[in-house]
Amino acid sequence: MKIVMLLQATAEKPADWVLFWGHFHPLIVHLPIGFLLIAGLLELDRLTRRNSVSVHTITLILFWSAVSATMACLFGYMLSLAGGYDDETLSSHKWQGIAVAVFAWIAWAVKSENLGRIVPFAPILYLPTLGIALVLLLSTGHLGGNLTHGSDYLTQYAPGPIRTLAGLSPKQPELKFEPITDVNQAKVYQQIVNPILQTRCVQCHNADKSKAKLRLDSPDQIKKGYEDGPVLVAGNSKTSELVKACLLPEEDDHHMPPKGKPQLTESQIAILTWWIDQGATFDKKVSELKVNDAIRPVLASLGGNGPVESGGPNVANAGPAPESPVLTMKLPAADPKVIEEVRKMGLLVLPLSKEQNQLEVSAVNARSFNDAQAAILPKLASQIVWLRLGDTEISDATLAQVAKLKNLQKLHLEQTKVTDAGLKQLNGLANLEYLNLYGTAVTDAGLAELPNLKNLKTVYLWQTKVTEQGIADLKKAMPKLDIIGGLDEKAIAELAKASNEQKSEEPKK
Repeated sequence: MKIVMLLQATAEKPADWVLFWGHFHPLIVHLPIGFLLIAGLLELDRLTRRNSVSVHTITLILFWSAVSATMACLFGYMLSLAGGYDDETLSSHKWQGIAVAVFAWIAWAVKSENLGRIVPFAPILYLPTLGIALVLLLSTGHLGGNLTHGSDYLTQYAPGPIRTLAGLSPKQPELKFEPITDVNQAKVYQQIVNPILQTRCVQCHNADKSKAKLRLDSPDQIKKGYEDGPVLVAGNSKTSELVKACLLPEEDDHHMPPKGKPQLTESQIAILTWWIDQGATFDKKVSELKVNDAIRPVLASLGGNGPVESGGPNVANAGPAPESPVLTMKLPAADPKVIEEVRKMGLLVLPLSKEQNQLEVSAVNARSFNDAQAAILPKLASQIVWLRLGDTEISDATLAQVAKLKNLQKLHLEQTKVTDAGLKQLNGLANLEYLNLYGTAVTDAGLAELPNLKNLKTVYLWQTKVTEQGIADLKKAMPKLDIIGGLDEKAIAELAKASNEQKSEEPKK
């Protein structure tokens, strides 16, 4: 009783230990399922084939089914405090789960030899009680699946005859989106943004399952936000939780989509960021919004070359951005022994092109990767084109090794110990086009090194130590550079204007 009261006291904001044990519910819940099914099968075998089964054996199985069902109820209640579930389905699942535990205890009690001696009619109750427990077990399991995977998870792919026999509605057609024939005339939300949300986010944020009380399945629900407030701030992607959650390290509990689920691509994040910065409208076309050089190739890759409306951004006719030369050149094949050595460190080695031998090396599963281990990277100096070292133990010393990767095009350094001193070592990377510095200690001094990277097109600066003036100076030095997580173009222009006005007034003093 004290435990329940303590849990209720933490219901608004459950403690970490509560959620820790709550996450054991999916593991524990399989125990009563197994024990009860075994008990039911043994009894069925005894009744149909007259096989002799020890009463003690069945009693022991029922005892542990009751114990594990009770534990599953307790852990399930802890898990429910995290929220994000349909209240009606959760309530039914909870009470049916409790009923399974109760009937499991009753079945154990009436099967017990000792109780049988005390209560003469106890054996009569045994089979009905066990049968009810099994029926409730199936129903409870179905509701649990609905909470986790959606209400149609079990029946989603049921064939027509089975749907008819079960009284189910006809199978809904697969979700299809209006094709884009002319990206200039494409409806931004309906044809570009919504497909991203439907394929990456709605599985956990829908009418049946709304984690953090957030639903992303309709414009009204998106505008409603989640339990802590708005999920997006129109015109400001930097403070919009929808984007911030996608940019967190994948190991972070608040990263979305959760680890193990299909993740958003860089292009998809860029689209969401652009859409929010342009006002997060639900009824406008691409031609009605401002398209910068960074988002132009992303949009151009979505559809055909239709006519461009007067005054609209020339997206489609711009065509895709020129492909990086390093992605088209033929590179020498990597030494298989070296690749195996790299993989033994926990790094992923993925071919970008088997014919041209470009490689992506990723430390997504090697968070302990450090400076000493980085000495292996130059052994693949010609082949590494994409390098992901985010959220690892590396520091500036690793960048001395990275500087030897002459064909590097994309570099992820987010959430590492990299500083301004490390960026100075990258000046020789002539092919580098993408640099992610999110969550590092980089300052304005580090930004001053970036103009040396002549082909740099995109840099991420979320949660760094750069200032508004540093970003403005970088934008002035590299006008075509897309700065993600810094100031928008309007803010930079205003800051530059104010700075120029201040300088023009200085001689008058």
